[in-house]
Amino acid sequence: MVSPAPLRVVFFGTPEFAVPTLEALLGSSHRVVGVVTRADRPRGRGQRTTDAPVKARALSAALPVLQPERMNDLHFQAELAGLHPDVGVVAAYGKILTEPILATPRLGMINVHASLLPRYRGAAPVHRAVVNGDRETGVTIMRVVKALDAGPLIATARRSIGLEDTSDEVEHDLARIGAPLLVSVLDALAIGPVAEVSQDEALATYAHRLMREDGAVDWTRSADALHNQIRGLHPWPHAFTSHRGRRVILLRSRVVTAPDGAVDRELPIAIGERPPAGTIIEAHGDRLHVLTGAGILGITQLQGEGRRPMTAREFLAGAPFAVGDVLTNASPLEA
Repeated sequence: MVSPAPLRVVFFGTPEFAVPTLEALLGSSHRVVGVVTRADRPRGRGQRTTDAPVKARALSAALPVLQPERMNDLHFQAELAGLHPDVGVVAAYGKILTEPILATPRLGMINVHASLLPRYRGAAPVHRAVVNGDRETGVTIMRVVKALDAGPLIATARRSIGLEDTSDEVEHDLARIGAPLLVSVLDALAIGPVAEVSQDEALATYAHRLMREDGAVDWTRSADALHNQIRGLHPWPHAFTSHRGRRVILLRSRVVTAPDGAVDRELPIAIGERPPAGTIIEAHGDRLHVLTGAGILGITQLQGEGRRPMTAREFLAGAPFAVGDVLTNASPLEA
């Protein structure tokens, strides 16, 4: 039996999520003939211009790197065509691909998407799944079409979401799971056409790009919802609140199962009254407990303005948090 000829692959990707897929391609029988990545931009607190993770890996592998500002740039389109790709692979590239780009590889373009499509099309599928309290997510390999994340499905792999998992932990796993799945799809494409299943448009949802204001905590929500917000927005933009006019970033949390009457015992309140959501009901040792609209939230790791991330015990040792203080909603401008 004659082995199928390896495919010439052009890879589109930018952030860390895409690196495992590029690594898997470099270790496969297929040949990466070029990498397309976003233009360089300032990164980090110092706003220094540095290579994005995919570009750094591509340069270390001595691969041609293309960084077009616009997809309709004719020079870029000519460079892409000059690579003579059989197939294009997209993993978190960050730009919408135009029809001339989609038509360049003879076998079209396929995408590694971090959700179980058609749920969570768009820019932030992992974060939205965790924020929404989903118990399962996954990776979908799909054909790229002009409409955003709407192409036919080729392969999927699932991953459960634990109650304490953060979005960065889930995303790291999905990148690791998606890489070999993508290579297996390419192996099949090298032999011939693969089965493709149209998405059910009635089930489609959209995962909007994260904004800094997504982190603002509304203490009238339930402890479960706030816990999901905190872990879903880790490592960016982070959930945040205000204490005495100063912003506090909430990094880790847990939902506290409190015995009946726990709030009444902690606070000197009149019978029949209830303190407002956001009230600190315990601030001692490892216990920083806050009353929410439904239930009690334990903050286990947090960060004050100009301070490093700390455990609740470390933070309380030097912060003026007291039982009865009320944490308030922070303005996005404070973030």
